Amino acid sequence: MSEQKASDFDVLIKPMLEVDVPDVLEVERQGHSFPWTEAIFRDSFRGNYRLWTAWVEERLLGFAVVAYLFDEAHLLNLCVSPKVQGQGIGRRLLRHLVAEASLDHIWQIILEVRVSNDAAYHLYKSEGFRQIGRRPDYYPAAQGREDARVMAFSLRD
Repeated sequence: MSEQKASDFDVLIKPMLEVDVPDVLEVERQGHSFPWTEAIFRDSFRGNYRLWTAWVEERLLGFAVVAYLFDEAHLLNLCVSPKVQGQGIGRRLLRHLVAEASLDHIWQIILEVRVSNDAAYHLYKSEGFRQIGRRPDYYPAAQGREDARVMAFSLRD
């Protein structure tokens, strides 16, 4: 896959399984300065969570973790391997989780994104999410804390 982009291949989105956790952790550690722990991922295998993985040529290259609460979904984590970022895998995951939320009769998806994460912010914005607020000092940062933008996507008019 070195010469071709991940988007040149079929991206397979499927539910995350517990056996996927080691590969998910590897992507998480590569993609985040303050990665989730294995325990956090394992704790996400509950009935009110939806966990998705993105595969290209049998390689796990991204994932998403969504918590459902009544008729609202909270996108807790979406991460793509830095080696293939910008090639459409994150967008495919996002579109998949939005479609699944719609099928599950969810009316709104919310998320937080680091103020410094312009790529993710523009992805969410281009897919119809809008900023609805800000959470001061939400994320740990190399020098203290960083604010989060709160974004929402409505699945109903």
